[in-house]
Amino acid sequence: MVSGPSREKHAPPSLGARGQAHPVGSPLTGESLLGASRPLRRRQPQYTYRGDRRLALVIPAAALILALSIFPIIQLANMSLHDVTLATLTHDWDFVGLRKYQELFAHPDFWKILGNTLAFVVVVTALGLVGGFAAAVAVSPQKRGASFLLGLMVFLWAMPPVVVASIWKFLLSGDGLVNTILLNIGFSERVGFLFDKDLALWSVALVNAWAVIPFNALIFRAAILGIDPNLIEAAEMDGAGAWQRIRYVFIASVRPSTMVLTVLTVVYAFRSFDYIYIMTAGGPGTASTTLPYFAYVEALVNRDIAGGAATAILALLIVVIFAYVYVRDLRRGEPED
Repeated sequence: MVSGPSREKHAPPSLGARGQAHPVGSPLTGESLLGASRPLRRRQPQYTYRGDRRLALVIPAAALILALSIFPIIQLANMSLHDVTLATLTHDWDFVGLRKYQELFAHPDFWKILGNTLAFVVVVTALGLVGGFAAAVAVSPQKRGASFLLGLMVFLWAMPPVVVASIWKFLLSGDGLVNTILLNIGFSERVGFLFDKDLALWSVALVNAWAVIPFNALIFRAAILGIDPNLIEAAEMDGAGAWQRIRYVFIASVRPSTMVLTVLTVVYAFRSFDYIYIMTAGGPGTASTTLPYFAYVEALVNRDIAGGAATAILALLIVVIFAYVYVRDLRRGEPED
């Protein structure tokens, strides 16, 4: 008796993640092609070692920042709350609370010094940004002699502030080159750039702005080089003039760099000490004294270390508040993803 063809029983196909049928023995069911069933093994994330390695690389830098920045600030704030002088520096300090801050606000020249500081920062920041952008446009690759100007800016930026301040002090002195030129072109008397109470602060501010222009120009130049050339060509084809290209293409494209440089220049101007110390020593009187220089006078000239610490903490708070408000407003103006 001949039997009919045998009918093998087949297992129903399994369903995948999206309801699609997969044959038995496919990798998605966890069964081998030979029919042996084995459970799927979930792959363990390979982040542990890599994360530990990254953490190990970050810890030294974080420790260095903590040791060189955070700890001194904490110690400075602690000094401002105690009665610390050169005589008691190595002894136990008497806690006085906010008395040093009260004495600072009650100082007869405090508000004038604060005004000097704010005016100094505004002048240095404004001229530093405008001058840096203008210099960056001047040394664009299309300009003749751009390589020479770029090298000159790098050289000026690398010069120590002590050298720059000393050179400008000589140039702006009563017998300096600037006064000699002014007398030769018709001025009747010498100008006391560093000795006139109405000119000393502005003279030092101009020198500070001149010193920060090369750094800002290098950053602006890098941003300008990142502009798509097609964008500039399109503006030229649309009939945009030189000023229109600068305004609507260059300035708009370097806006992120401008935001960063604004904060950096403000911080640079706010902590400026060496130029004032060398060129005017805060004088005449307190005409060119700013908060950083006043902190030096209180701590090392008047030997009131706690008073100098309170002045430095106040200057630091002003910078931190400005940076926080500025960055917060920038984030508000950014488009949401």
